[in-house]
Amino acid sequence: MAENEIPKEIAEMSFEDALQALEEIVKSLESGDVKLDQAIDNYAKGAALKRHCENKLREAHAKIEKISLDANGQITSEAANLE
Repeated sequence: MAENEIPKEIAEMSFEDALQALEEIVKSLESGDVKLDQAIDNYAKGAALKRHCENKLREAHAKIEKISLDANGQITSEAANLE
């Protein structure tokens, strides 16, 4: 699998499920209670979960529009600048 490729089981996860799984991996890595091989596997899975969450956030950001009234009182919308 390519380094930036997201495994199918992760790609099918909702943002919330992926974030929860990522948080659990971070806790296990921070605890230091896992063997090195498992920590390396967890790190790789965590990296894929992070990319998936970032992709989901980018998709959501692209869908958000700023709705306002123009000078004539007409409703207008434009891509929101959330940064």
